[in-house]
Amino acid sequence: MQVSVKRNFILQQGFENPAPATCGVQYSALQFQPRIIFFWVLAATVFQSAAAFAVLAAVVWWNVLFPRLNLFEVVYNRTFGRKPGGFQVGPAPAPRRTAQFMAGTFAVACALLISFGYGTAAYVVEAIFLAAVVALVLGGFCMGSFVYHVLRGEWTFARQTLPWAR
Repeated sequence: MQVSVKRNFILQQGFENPAPATCGVQYSALQFQPRIIFFWVLAATVFQSAAAFAVLAAVVWWNVLFPRLNLFEVVYNRTFGRKPGGFQVGPAPAPRRTAQFMAGTFAVACALLISFGYGTAAYVVEAIFLAAVVALVLGGFCMGSFVYHVLRGEWTFARQTLPWAR
């Protein structure tokens, strides 16, 4: 993946402009949580598990409410972040927390739709959720962070952080 895509993703998440030497490591560290969430959402979708979606929502919303206690980042920092040349992920800035809040909201919607027997609607919301997570993991585009910047009226900045922007 191009350095500009990684840099744009880091900026979109609300972090400072990364040094070229650390850009790749920081990008990888910030992708740890979305990668886990991708497999979690995929498994919850395959098994149509309202409980799995509800637990995901609780974990992600915990991370929003207590960014210094983000469970994914604690695990990352204590494992991969301690390796030589590793990167320690700090508390999430507002754009990243907004994205986490949106993920939790999608997870709650999926859990409720499954619980109340709205299977078709559940699949539609799950497909949108999965598409957003795939765009994040494979393309470096975070819909939630992008929406944060747009809602704040930061249109120019939001466009500059798109993966294809230079």
